[in-house]
Amino acid sequence: MRALIIPLLFLLMPLAEIAAFIFVGREIGVGMTLLMVLASTIAGAVLLRTQGIGALRKIHEAAQTGTDPGRQLAHGAMIVIAAFLLIIPGFISDVIGLLLFIPAVRDLGWSLIRNRLTIVTTGGGFSRGPDPDRGSPHRSGPQVIDLDEDEFSRTNGRGRTDPNERDRLK
Repeated sequence: MRALIIPLLFLLMPLAEIAAFIFVGREIGVGMTLLMVLASTIAGAVLLRTQGIGALRKIHEAAQTGTDPGRQLAHGAMIVIAAFLLIIPGFISDVIGLLLFIPAVRDLGWSLIRNRLTIVTTGGGFSRGPDPDRGSPHRSGPQVIDLDEDEFSRTNGRGRTDPNERDRLK
């Protein structure tokens, strides 16, 4: 039964949007209906920019403090979805998009999906570079070895030099 919900939603949603266009067009007129659709598109673009930048700032702050940015990432994703719902024409999608811009609705959505997500972080948390208070960072990765051209050659895995690789180095 769950597998049928999404295809039915994709089939019924455009039909519901068309019905909403007809109803609103009869009530307020075609010109005002088109003006409302244009206004919601512009509002979606503006809200995507302003709210999206705010969400990115909150994600950045969470990453700087080393806290889990999962909630902020989910809110940011919901803001993007809300803006796209406002940008595409349709009154039902506009109502859903406007609801997603309300923080309490996004918190409700986060509480519904939080237990279904697995957030994996590395041991040290989130950092952007060396901390000046701690001194120099300790690197555990491979070291860089600087070689001249005559000190380096590629082999084909059996210890023999591949003549094609030697030509590509020059």
